[in-house]
Amino acid sequence: MSMNETPSGERVQIGFFGARNAGKSSLVNAVAGQRVSIVSDTRGTTTDPVRKAMELLPLGPVVLIDTPGFDDTGELGALRVERTKDILSHCDIAVLVVDASLGLLPADAELMSVIKEREIPYLVAWNKCDRGDALTPPPDALPVSSVTREGIQAFKEQLSLLSPRQEEKKIVSDLLSPGDTCVLVCPIDASAPKGRLILPQQQVIRELLEEDIIAVVAREANLAHALTRLSTPPALVITDSQAFREVDRTVPPDIPLTSFSILMARYKGFLETAVAGIDAIKDLEDGSRVLMAEGCTHHRQCNDIGTVKIPSWLRAFTHKQLTIETCSGRDFPEDLSPYQLIVHCGGCMLTENMVKARMARALRQGIPFTNYGTVIAAITGALDRSLALFPSLRHLP
Repeated sequence: MSMNETPSGERVQIGFFGARNAGKSSLVNAVAGQRVSIVSDTRGTTTDPVRKAMELLPLGPVVLIDTPGFDDTGELGALRVERTKDILSHCDIAVLVVDASLGLLPADAELMSVIKEREIPYLVAWNKCDRGDALTPPPDALPVSSVTREGIQAFKEQLSLLSPRQEEKKIVSDLLSPGDTCVLVCPIDASAPKGRLILPQQQVIRELLEEDIIAVVAREANLAHALTRLSTPPALVITDSQAFREVDRTVPPDIPLTSFSILMARYKGFLETAVAGIDAIKDLEDGSRVLMAEGCTHHRQCNDIGTVKIPSWLRAFTHKQLTIETCSGRDFPEDLSPYQLIVHCGGCMLTENMVKARMARALRQGIPFTNYGTVIAAITGALDRSLALFPSLRHLP
């Protein structure tokens, strides 16, 4: 997978924040080396977040996020400020852009307080340092100019030092050894673009190949035949969650079995919370509200996993008249108090920070948080088996 093909959920997210007319858009364009955002002398030109996925050397694959002014006013301005705060919770690195001719404003100080409270790595860009009325930057600020490009290269190098991804995480290969055989059960998902596998399947196949692990791919209908063709049992079988029941029956009990969704929850750092959240299913009553949250947006199919299949399975499993609501993409409610359970997707299109921010929001409000694969495993009776790879979690539900 090349840098330009890196999924957004695997890119370092760098947000540029600050007051209106501080030069955020100009700085984003200077760092990117291309026109990403519209630049104007009119205050408040950027009214919605602008994102640009690119390769930024020496940092690697990133998403640059240009945000509206944090000092925006009026009713719409207040909404933009709240949106800016929400973006902060998604960022791996925050850049506070300060107009060097004005110095630190009250809005900058407020923003800095939020950044520090959330423990986000950050840089202060002392922008427009080429101007004659520019003030002397404080010791922790980097002087930059989007016009003369002064300090831009040094700024990019400092960004690379803040990258949170120095040690590469593994989805599954750390559970296996080179030369092992891993069988992947991949139904043809109607919601995936024609001719492509869904993203977690692509990522796992690539990772197995890179680690010299033999990947055998089969559809659920051909799984039994595929297993008989192997001279030795596979070290692991990974299935799409939708086929859990059939695959659990097909794979002999002495062969480890788990799902792509459970592995993604582990990869994104919320598997323990997802497993603990399963207990809430038994407490659901008639009228209980469940939020199905997806990190991506796609055309809904007639038998969509998040809006049709899991809600149907949950109602059948609980024998309750549940109220199911959905959200997708970057939309995720601030107030989760109306819900008795949040069921999130594996989060393959979101960064780890984004998923953990959603998880933390739910837990702060006392709302159980789990995910698609964990729920399906529990409903089909395969949860204990699917968690056998992670002994510390087996004592939970």
